[in-house]
Amino acid sequence: MRVIRLPCAMHRWALAVLFGCAALVPVSGAARASTSDSPIPGFVTGMQTAAFWIDRLDAPDAVVLDTAAIAAQNTRMRREDASILAPLALPARLERHTVADWIEAISKRPSTPRFTARGPVSPAMFDAWVDALALDALPAQVTPRFGLVVRRADLRAFPTATRVFSRPDDIDIDRFQEDALFPGTPVAVLQASRDGAWLFVVSERYRAWIESTHVAIGGKSEVAGYAARAADGVVVTGATARTVFTPQAPEVSDVQLEMGVRVPRAHVDVARALHGQVPAFGRVVELPVRGRDGALSFAPALLPAAADVADDVLPYTRAALIRQAFKFLGERYGWGHAYNARDCSGFVSEIYRSVGILLPRNTSAQAVSPALNRIEVGADMSRAQRLQLLRQADVGDMVFIPGHVMMVIGHVDGEPWVIHDTAGMSVRDAGGAVVRLPLNGVVVTPVTPMLSGADGATLDRITSLQRVR
Repeated sequence: MRVIRLPCAMHRWALAVLFGCAALVPVSGAARASTSDSPIPGFVTGMQTAAFWIDRLDAPDAVVLDTAAIAAQNTRMRREDASILAPLALPARLERHTVADWIEAISKRPSTPRFTARGPVSPAMFDAWVDALALDALPAQVTPRFGLVVRRADLRAFPTATRVFSRPDDIDIDRFQEDALFPGTPVAVLQASRDGAWLFVVSERYRAWIESTHVAIGGKSEVAGYAARAADGVVVTGATARTVFTPQAPEVSDVQLEMGVRVPRAHVDVARALHGQVPAFGRVVELPVRGRDGALSFAPALLPAAADVADDVLPYTRAALIRQAFKFLGERYGWGHAYNARDCSGFVSEIYRSVGILLPRNTSAQAVSPALNRIEVGADMSRAQRLQLLRQADVGDMVFIPGHVMMVIGHVDGEPWVIHDTAGMSVRDAGGAVVRLPLNGVVVTPVTPMLSGADGATLDRITSLQRVR
């Protein structure tokens, strides 16, 4: 990992050497005149297309990292970043206190009031959720079980689906929502809730609670074998892809797969019917299935020929990153992958996963990952220096402020523009008043007009840039 610290006395020429990006291209008069009704300052109609940003680049399809370099990058990520876990490499026995510590790290009783849609969370409600952890039932040594996720499923801080909020008037941010896991994800199962309805699992990027109906339990070798087959399987390159609906096999019917998910190919005779349909007009893949007893098995499923999928990950180019990002444009923001969507860090993770690159799950880990090329932005860096830093940033660079990440897509007349999945932003209107825009989705915005709070510029809150190079 290469950390670049830029002191207050940095010079403009040093930035050019560090970044070496394509020259900025001004917007033509025609494009400038093609305004929209968007409340985003400087936004013109064409900016909502990937082509607008790709056409402004020199050599947009040049490969940034080839297959071997990406494999080395992912190896470095798994080796150096403590937020990346190895569920299939857990020891055969874990000490009780280790598992209890992991559970208690995520299942924390909050120190401030919490609310549900019906009113305040009472101490008795929290007592019940804590009791559901069943920490007293943990044996002295815990034997991990292994499984595969069979449907997209939420990861929760406590074994409950009850949505919990910091304020009664803010019901978009569910504080118990941590993440989501997708079909085919390997997990280690370390604990069951008191009623058995939830499992505490370790996945590659997170530890939390998942409903037991979404996990099929099998042998470690079965789970590892499926993961190995998936590594060379079909890749979802759209925002999502869904298997064909089939009443003959409901367990693999209409299964949603997310961008970057890989599933193994299933080898079948395409001239013979599969689940009541000749599969010649699609791809047949293999999915994990949960039996009535919770046991793991596998079944073929059909992805339609129209699905946005590929036989391998996409080449890692700047054009590919932009195209992939714009496939989510306008999607609703979903904290912790809620609303069947994603949040800011999930958004960039899935873009990069579609080109084969592993990123940490949360912004707190992404912003400081030692496995990426980090450019630290010190608190003493001037606004002018910060702006120059962004003006030299390249497509795909991730810009971090506390709790949020944005991805650079280009520059217009010297202004850096980003795409990001955000709950909202504040700007000044024509009269100078601060206006809050509840964007709640994947949007394209300039950086410098963005405000954090009543008058603080987002530019002043940037803590780092991360690059995958």
